[in-house]
Amino acid sequence: MTLSVGNASSARIVGIGTALGERVLTNEDLAEMVDTSDEWIIERTGIRQRNIGGTTAGLAARAGTAAMEVAGVDPSSIDMLILATTTPDRCVPASSSRVQEALGLDCGAMDVNAACSGFVYSLVAGHGMIAMGHERVLVIGAEVLSRITDWTDRATCILFADGSGAAVLERSEQGSDLLGWHVSSDGSMEEQLYCEHDGYIQMAGQAVFKKAVLVMEESARQSMKQAGLTADDIDVVVPHQANVRIVETACKRLRIPYEKAAMVIERTGNTSSASIPLALDDAVRSGRINEGDNVLLVGFGAGMTSASALLRWSGAPARAS
Repeated sequence: MTLSVGNASSARIVGIGTALGERVLTNEDLAEMVDTSDEWIIERTGIRQRNIGGTTAGLAARAGTAAMEVAGVDPSSIDMLILATTTPDRCVPASSSRVQEALGLDCGAMDVNAACSGFVYSLVAGHGMIAMGHERVLVIGAEVLSRITDWTDRATCILFADGSGAAVLERSEQGSDLLGWHVSSDGSMEEQLYCEHDGYIQMAGQAVFKKAVLVMEESARQSMKQAGLTADDIDVVVPHQANVRIVETACKRLRIPYEKAAMVIERTGNTSSASIPLALDDAVRSGRINEGDNVLLVGFGAGMTSASALLRWSGAPARAS
């Protein structure tokens, strides 16, 4: 099932912020835990280090606070909180409730689990809520993947990390920054990437790779088609930071130069639903994304979900570096 419909929202991102896990874990650290090496990990993933530690709600609250401070908005003005996560602190209640309390918000709050596509799913939902009357929506992607990682399995423990990224969406009289979007899910891929209750992430790496590049390409093309743009019009791609090889292959299939991809995986690892806002924050702070740029967010995740959003960047700031 796929969905991609016309844009009725008049919302823009007005502030973004991020947070990382409490402790840096380098490839050298992992080499002391499993049979691996810095060179082996970099060659296959592009990752040199990652952060671990903290709670999902705690990381989300830190990123949410940063985003609201950058946007210059009071917590009391937030009408809805959407938290994308696959690692809630408890089964019930939703971790968004804990974040809502921590941030002092007086609004509804809900979790969204679309795996690594979750932030884009939530961003699209936030635009829809503003189209229906809300003034401001806080969208957060947060994960503590270290809790569900088997640290004796070198195929997966080299990948995953903890972090959070947030964006404040606000109603705008100048129109929406969302030019096109697309979301999809293919449940037939469930057994290729999953995690049981009280278990660890299980992944069939090659099967996931092959499917990931296809669904990322298709989702991106659908968003570009809806926006009336082509690959040549894309200024910056902000992909899910799964591994460098997947992003390189997806960009090649889309005929978008890999050099246009905003990558932070080298120092953050794969943070699932937090990875896209982490890369977006970095690209804005570094001056790589500027006002008026066409920015393509695109990702995939367990499910197999995929999602993309094509934004015309409105100049929203990020936290100071």
